[in-house]
Amino acid sequence: MNALLTLSSLRQTAAASACGRVAMARDERVDAYIERQAEFAKPILTKLRETVHAACPECEETLKWSMPAFMYKGSILAQMAAFKAHATFGFWQARLVVGETGKEREAMGSFGRLTTAADLPDEATMRALIARAMALVDSGEKSPRPVKHAKPPLETPTDLEQALAGNEAARATYEGFPASCRREYVEWLIEAKRPETRAKRLAQAVEWMAEGRRRNWKYEQC
Repeated sequence: MNALLTLSSLRQTAAASACGRVAMARDERVDAYIERQAEFAKPILTKLRETVHAACPECEETLKWSMPAFMYKGSILAQMAAFKAHATFGFWQARLVVGETGKEREAMGSFGRLTTAADLPDEATMRALIARAMALVDSGEKSPRPVKHAKPPLETPTDLEQALAGNEAARATYEGFPASCRREYVEWLIEAKRPETRAKRLAQAVEWMAEGRRRNWKYEQC
């Protein structure tokens, strides 16, 4: 009798442990992320989430760069995100999973701009792609790194030079930056299409640099 009770207890403990693992695979921050997105994006993100979990029961959720990410054996399997007018989903090793489709140029992700769940591949195709992504993690194979070409020097715009001249802390930060960090600020500034946008970015850039911050400091915190 005691042996039967012990066996029963072990089974209950194992079942509870399994349930705990399933519960831990879901991250409440992902729930909150989906909930605060636009109405069109919620069904897309929910479907993606359920598809990934169905195809990869071992995956665990987290946030990477403020976006939901699906982890498999300690590696990023895929990520999803929502923006003002579209959502995206991308495999971490996209080139090896889906190849070059051209859609990745439309928006960040493997399937371009997603505005409805119908923009996604069918369920069987999605599961097959997720299985391929898992197999890549299991094999340890990494995506080949793209060849990096040196960028030509980028001159500091006159308005930025003048603004930095009036703020010693910002100027010291800018001059202490490596070329890549200075480029991020300069490109952000010159990409502004309207004078008022440029002026606003210039003021923001000086403020951030006076605090010793890089252009993308918000993402570097994650």
